[in-house]
Amino acid sequence: MQEATSTERSRPISPFLFPPTGTYRWQLTSTLSILHRVTGLALGIGTLMLTWWLLALLGAPSDFAAVQRFIGSLLGRFLLLGWTWALFFHLFNGVRHLIWDTGHGLDLPNVYRGGWLVVGLSVVLTVATWFAGYWLRQA
Repeated sequence: MQEATSTERSRPISPFLFPPTGTYRWQLTSTLSILHRVTGLALGIGTLMLTWWLLALLGAPSDFAAVQRFIGSLLGRFLLLGWTWALFFHLFNGVRHLIWDTGHGLDLPNVYRGGWLVVGLSVVLTVATWFAGYWLRQA
């Protein structure tokens, strides 16, 4: 019987290995893909906070005041700011995916242009929303 000889072949290095190996360069597309998943999770958690606020409306006035106190705190406002940005980012990135589903914008320059557009629009609309909220509150 002949013994099986194993020939050692070097396996290709996965492009997903992270530094310090230095074989993978971080890209905008991978960052936006991960952020899309993270913002989806953040929207789910933020929706729980919105539900908590709505349920407090049904309770005693002291319950609603406690929720309002939390939302008005520094942590609450930070969470609301993050939730607002996540909402706009997830919305615009979802629209970008819908455009891709039609077969448009799939070449690399348009992918990067659309990615930066999503980031820019989400930041600009978050700032505009918060500015409008504070401006309307003062009026």
